[in-house]
Amino acid sequence: MALWRAIYADKPGEIAGYTLAQMLSYYLLVTIVEATTSVTEDEWQIAADIKDGHISQFLIRPMDYLHYRFCLFVSGRVVYTVAALVPVGLLVFCNREFLLPPADLATFVCFLVSLGLAALLQFLLSYLTAMLAFWVLEISTFVFILLAFERMASGQMFPLDLLPHWLTQAMMWTPFPYGMFFPVSVYMGKVTGAALAQGLLMQLLWVGAIYALARLVWQRGLKTYTVVGG
Repeated sequence: MALWRAIYADKPGEIAGYTLAQMLSYYLLVTIVEATTSVTEDEWQIAADIKDGHISQFLIRPMDYLHYRFCLFVSGRVVYTVAALVPVGLLVFCNREFLLPPADLATFVCFLVSLGLAALLQFLLSYLTAMLAFWVLEISTFVFILLAFERMASGQMFPLDLLPHWLTQAMMWTPFPYGMFFPVSVYMGKVTGAALAQGLLMQLLWVGAIYALARLVWQRGLKTYTVVGG
C-alpha cells in the first residue's frame, strides 16, 4: 500500500513526479546507458580463465590481469556501442520529442563523468563476482543473483523514485543505483547542486571500494590456485 501511495501521491497525469514524457525519456536514457556501460559475458570469461588455468600466463608476465580484462571490457563496449548505434539511434530518433537535451553544458559533462564511473562500477562488480571461481566450480548462481539485484536496484526496470522515500534513500547507499539510475537522473536534471556532488562522490567511493576488494579477493584466490599439468 505504501508503494501505491508513493506512486499516486502526485498531480494527475504524473507518476511520483514523472510526467508521461519524462517516463518515456527515462527509458530511452536507460537504453542508451545500458548499451554503453553494461557487461557482456565478462564474468563467464574470467571464471573460465581461472578454472582452465589460463591466468597462469599473467602470473609469470609483467601484465596485470585486472587491467587486461578492463581493456577487453572497454574495447568490447566500443564495438558493441558502434554495432548498436543504428538500432538505438533509430529508436531515439523516432522518440526524439521525449529525449530533451540536458539543461546546460555542465550537466552534460557531469552526465558523461557519471556514465564513465557507472561503466567502471559495473565492470568491477562483474570482476569481483567472477573471482568466486577460485573457490566454486560454477558461478552461474552468483551471476544471476547479481543480475537480479542490478535490474531491481539499479533503476533499470523502473525509476527508483517510485519506491517509498525511505527505501530509495536506503538503496542509494548501495552501489547498484549508481550503475543506471544516478547517471539517468543527472541527465534529466533531477539531481543538482550538493546532491549531484554527493552522488558523484558516492560513485567514486564505490568504485574505489570494490576495486580494493577485488584486489584483495584476487590475492586470496591466488593462494588457493593450483594448476595441474605442463
